[in-house]
Amino acid sequence: MDENLWLVVGLGNPGPDYSGNRHNVGQMVLAQLAERMRANFKNHKTASSVAEGRSAPGGPKLILAKPNTFMNVSGGPVAALLRFYSLPPSQLIVVHDDLDIPFDTLKLKVGGGHGGHNGLRDIIAAIGTGDFVRVRMGVGRPPGRQSAADFVLHDFTSTERGVLPNILTDAADAIELIAADGLTAAQQRFHAPS
Repeated sequence: MDENLWLVVGLGNPGPDYSGNRHNVGQMVLAQLAERMRANFKNHKTASSVAEGRSAPGGPKLILAKPNTFMNVSGGPVAALLRFYSLPPSQLIVVHDDLDIPFDTLKLKVGGGHGGHNGLRDIIAAIGTGDFVRVRMGVGRPPGRQSAADFVLHDFTSTERGVLPNILTDAADAIELIAADGLTAAQQRFHAPS
C-alpha cells in the first residue's frame, strides 16, 4: 500500500447539461486540480474518468476520478477504483456539495453518515464504511419552498459564480494539503468554524 497515493473523487452528474449545477461542485474542484497538475481526464474501466499526477514535484500522487454514473449511483465506481488501485478507504477523499453548509464555506472531516446526500449514501453502502475524508462544499439552502433536489440541479446564480472560483481554489488547496500534511493541517487552515 502506497501511503503517498490518494484517490480523490469529485461527485456530480455526467454530461454538459449538469456541468454548472450546484450538485457538480465536486467535479469543478477536480477540474481545477487536473489543470494544476497538467493532467487530462481519460475514460477508465471503473466507469469513471481519471486523471493522475502530482500537485508538486516529489509530492503525493493524486488519482482524480469523476464517476461517469449519476450521483445517486456513485458507489460502484468508487468501490471499483479503490480495488483497482489497491487503496483502503482511509486514502479516499470525496468532494461533494452540502446543503447544510452556507454557500462559499468549506468543511473538512473524516467519517460520519451520509447526511441525506444520496451520493455519499451509495458510496458508504458500496465500500462498507463511512471512514473516508470528505471535503464538504457549502451550496446553501434552497430559497422559499424550492425542493432540495431541484435546487442542487440548478446552476449557481450569477452572484455566486462571481465568488465560486475562490471556494474552488480553497477546496483544491485543502485537498493538496490533506494529501501532503494530513487532515488536521488542512482543517486548521481551511475548515470553517461551526
